[in-house]
Amino acid sequence: MVCSTEFTTLGRAQAKALGYPDLPIAVIPHPFGLRTRDEVRQLAAQCAEDIVRLVGEPAKTHAAPEQTRSTSSTRRAARIEIPDDLDGFHRLCRERRWGDGLPVVPPTVERVERMLRGTRLDPEAIVATVAPGFGTATVERIVINAVLAGCDPEYLPVLIAAVEAVAAPEFNLQGIQATTNPVAVWLIVNGPIAERLGMNSGINCLGQGSWANATLGRALHLILQNIGGALPGEMDRATQGQPGKYSFCCAENEEMNPWEPVHVARGFPRDHSAVTVVGVSGTLNMNTHSKDAIELLRVIADTMPHAPSNDYRWGGEPWIMLAPEHAEILKRGGLSKAEVKRRLWEQTKMVASRMAVRDFEWAQNSRRAELGEIGPDTLLPISTAPEHIGIIVAGGPGTHSAYIPGFGNSRSVTREVVMPG
Repeated sequence: MVCSTEFTTLGRAQAKALGYPDLPIAVIPHPFGLRTRDEVRQLAAQCAEDIVRLVGEPAKTHAAPEQTRSTSSTRRAARIEIPDDLDGFHRLCRERRWGDGLPVVPPTVERVERMLRGTRLDPEAIVATVAPGFGTATVERIVINAVLAGCDPEYLPVLIAAVEAVAAPEFNLQGIQATTNPVAVWLIVNGPIAERLGMNSGINCLGQGSWANATLGRALHLILQNIGGALPGEMDRATQGQPGKYSFCCAENEEMNPWEPVHVARGFPRDHSAVTVVGVSGTLNMNTHSKDAIELLRVIADTMPHAPSNDYRWGGEPWIMLAPEHAEILKRGGLSKAEVKRRLWEQTKMVASRMAVRDFEWAQNSRRAELGEIGPDTLLPISTAPEHIGIIVAGGPGTHSAYIPGFGNSRSVTREVVMPG
């Protein structure tokens, strides 16, 4: 394995998770992005010598990865004695890094068994393996994290579908979990289940106050950490991170949506429930009182291009959360959702020379197959196609929509929520 200095912790943790705890690592001093080409050549030559030396060293014996992973993936969760008082339990959580920095609910046998009533799946059934540690997410282990987060049993089908979705290859969970970017996973819930669980799709839908929104988003992020192994400072290498890493979840305001909701646009019947997972870099408020559809689109489009954007570097999947009032203005202006996406795609093209030189070179390499040779005057689209701009209608009264930039090399995934019985 080859790692820069700052990523050796990630390298060792992932090697251990994959069953190779003694895998040798060739280390390159970090940061190397500030070095001259001659200095980089020297680093590369030294790295090549290190690789030759490490390959020639006797290998240490350890279990094969299949043995290591199968042992941990098939057994039920261990039962342990915990302190009787809540403060003692929270001290234990801090020591073992089971939480997210906020108080958690002790996953006692009784609570876990009660949560399991939210599904008919076998507790040992494997839902997914979760990158970057590729821990096995059995139903029981998902349930334990749901208890920690404070979920009700009725929330479990949504959480199971979300875990299936983040494990899809196109979502690129490995990249999302182990990056220096401040990316978090956003859950969008559609269909009858949202109302049944009392999810918030209106006023303050991305904020505090909704038990279902908060605990579902929190449970998924605990799963990403506790099963996927993305502990902050180890596999999770986010430079700053963002509050969405605690919880990032809402329902779509389908009642106020003048178009088809997200899950219907993705092929699901309107009366079915679904969850969509999105890798996002944050949110940006767009407050405009415009009542003209064309002008409204223009100011939204003016917000989206920015030179350090992952979406322009990769051809990504940015999202717009339209307030119901803004969505209605666009609809009254005769625009379908597809037309809004097409116009935004055209109006958000950014001249490549706005990027920093090294970012421009990155875009040249990452988007050459899509766009051909890229020069300083090339107009870079924010996504590879108009349909890759996501649109959701959510929130309450007011003239505030939100621009939600993507991670870049990730695609959102939607899975149906399968209800028990």
